[in-house]
Amino acid sequence: MRILHTMLRTGNLDRSIDFYTAVLGMRLLRQKDYPDGKFTLAFLGYGDESDNTVIELTYNWGVERYDLGSGYGHIAIEVDDVYQATDAIRERGGKILREAGPMNAGTTIIAFVEDPDGYPIELIGRKPH
Repeated sequence: MRILHTMLRTGNLDRSIDFYTAVLGMRLLRQKDYPDGKFTLAFLGYGDESDNTVIELTYNWGVERYDLGSGYGHIAIEVDDVYQATDAIRERGGKILREAGPMNAGTTIIAFVEDPDGYPIELIGRKPH
């Protein structure tokens, strides 16, 4: 078994695709409209779906906003250098929620950024092996 994808609802599909590709460096892997259901799905990731977990963006036509609720946490992305990744995301127009630095009560370097719909994304520094 493996995790295939995480689905996020978006109020503006083009804006979200732009964020995940231009700001976070993912690739748009596939996108399809479902006219009978009045929604569009877009799958994005850092590699092919056959070998990687990806993000599924769901756009329900005509819905511009969602309440994220209090149960949702975040998506985590491993990066080589959290400080450099945070700077690059800021330069590309991304919103930084928490600057890069050691996690609370630990030494792992993390940061948090926010996607256009308000979903938090944690950046975690790659641990040496």
